[in-house]
Amino acid sequence: MNVADLEPLFAVYSDAEAMRWVGDGEPISRQACEDWLEVTKNNYLKRGYGMFAIEERLSGTVVGFCGLVHPGGQQEAEVKYAFLRSHWGRGLASEAIPALLAYGATVHSLIKVIATVAPDNLASQSVLLKSGMQLAFVRSNADHSSTYVYEWLVQNAA
Repeated sequence: MNVADLEPLFAVYSDAEAMRWVGDGEPISRQACEDWLEVTKNNYLKRGYGMFAIEERLSGTVVGFCGLVHPGGQQEAEVKYAFLRSHWGRGLASEAIPALLAYGATVHSLIKVIATVAPDNLASQSVLLKSGMQLAFVRSNADHSSTYVYEWLVQNAA
């Protein structure tokens, strides 16, 4: 991701429906998107990986983002992704996530990657299962909600 990705990033992350399942469920501001570009740059400098812009093959238009991150400095790399609503249901996440996991394992020697998902987000759970991830445990949150934590271990990869 780079500064040219600011407009598409804002288009995805300012959409309330698209953000329903991301973070606190609220869209983020343009300034937060600008800050995220800086965080991504620092992630690449520190770890060699971070978020990627996902482009439509034929047009080259940025339609979403995915990557490996360490929210709050957590030990495990975590899969994150979001797409423009106009591109939901096209199998983009199901194509991107296995490639992202393989990239993490082969290029960065990651042996474990996690993903977090809301219990009601059945579409993302399906994507994670199709990608070879398995439900590892249910985390209880401070607000009394739950988060499903999926994991992918390199030795279990097909």
